[in-house]
Amino acid sequence: MTTRQKQSEKSSARDSLARARVVFNAIAAVVALAGLADATYLTVAHLAGDNSVCGPSQPCSIVLGSAYAQIAGIPTAAFGAVAYFSAFSAATLAAFGYPRARSFLIVIVAAMFAFTLWLLYLQAFVLHAFCPFCLLSAAFTFCLAGLTLATPPAR
Repeated sequence: MTTRQKQSEKSSARDSLARARVVFNAIAAVVALAGLADATYLTVAHLAGDNSVCGPSQPCSIVLGSAYAQIAGIPTAAFGAVAYFSAFSAATLAAFGYPRARSFLIVIVAAMFAFTLWLLYLQAFVLHAFCPFCLLSAAFTFCLAGLTLATPPAR
């Protein structure tokens, strides 16, 4: 094998990793955007005092009406909206090759993951009720965590 062929193979491997990073970050941006929609919907419903968000689901109303549904008077979903917007922004910038955006994405998704675990604990063991919108948000966060972990690192 000639030196030129070896260089061509290395270049091809780098190009495929770069494409994989772009694809993973783009998918993460779309997932974060879906999470942002969910969190924004819950925030607006909470601020408007709309109790019909859950429909006839009693457990959902228990979760969204609990003391854990707000922190210092701010809806918990609003913090989620900020986190999802930050994840969307970082994933988009990372897809365009900004190296610091990747680091920020890792940090924000790790914080979201930890907070999601706490909120799931509260629903399961303190409130004994689950909110479908909250579980959807948890699913988006878990997907973001998986995508962030699976994205090949830049070299």
